[in-house]
Amino acid sequence: MQYRKFGNTGLVVSEIGFGAWAIGGGAMIGNTAIGWGAADDVTSVEAIEAALDAGVTFFDTADIYGLGHSEDLLGRTIHKEANVVIATKVGNVSRDQAFTTDYSKEYILTACEKSLKRLKKDTIDYYQLHTAKLEHLKNGECIEAMQTLQQEGKIRYWGLSLNTFDPATEAHFCMKNQWGHGFQLVLNLINQKALDVLKESAAEGYGIIARMPLQFGLLTGKFTEASIFEENDHRQKRLTSEVIGKAEEALQPVWELCHKYKCTKTALALSFVLSYAGVSTVIPGIRSSEQVIQNTTGLVKLDEPDQGLIESLGKTSLADLLSFIQKQG
Repeated sequence: MQYRKFGNTGLVVSEIGFGAWAIGGGAMIGNTAIGWGAADDVTSVEAIEAALDAGVTFFDTADIYGLGHSEDLLGRTIHKEANVVIATKVGNVSRDQAFTTDYSKEYILTACEKSLKRLKKDTIDYYQLHTAKLEHLKNGECIEAMQTLQQEGKIRYWGLSLNTFDPATEAHFCMKNQWGHGFQLVLNLINQKALDVLKESAAEGYGIIARMPLQFGLLTGKFTEASIFEENDHRQKRLTSEVIGKAEEALQPVWELCHKYKCTKTALALSFVLSYAGVSTVIPGIRSSEQVIQNTTGLVKLDEPDQGLIESLGKTSLADLLSFIQKQG
């Protein structure tokens, strides 16, 4: 395992982190799936322990994942680990059987206390506003809450998890005001929208967490057009047979590089994200010890021409694929 500095903070993190959304289980808010289908806690704990053995020191979760269950599992399993960095998020809420958001100062302060209790920690290493919009940042309550929590020692550092569709707006507003210490953004072979934001914010000293590096598993190559997802798995609506078919066709030029580098599709996808020096850590979703191995081994160093080829495809055929995917929800 290799390690990288998290921006200008005092944190050093493993370049492969542990995305802990899936271990939250198949949670539902009303009729809306907010998880990845059923998860077995024994298997999840085995995955966390395998990640520690593999040198993973960065774990990313959120209070909405499994409606707190993901945080609870991490707290029970790694709260005594000295060199682990835990990041969690706040702002997405289940209220009256409906999915909503709350970025008020009062709510964030209360939610942080609950996260601390589930994580069995006195301080959260890195606390994130979970895709807060520009209107919330301009309102200022969420900023006041994060600054208060840091002053009180409840959190060490804080930042913003950027939205998938337009990551630049909120990032630029935060940088202009010199708010926060990092950004979490979507970056993968298909979705390269955040590349400019990544380069700008990294240059300003922000730590960068790259999420969705495997596009919900689409970039592992394990799904076919016949793949079926459970009702309580959010991918049921996102990874339709049509999406999977179109992705396989559009990605063929990329997958040819697997032969050159003698690596898996998963390793190529993760290696592409890590080829950007500004990325502090990349967080594939992990739910088993087997996935720990798949996500932490076989990484390669891409030649600049190959990285450039993928970027050029990201502006043409893969951009068309992304547009189609995002229309599916």
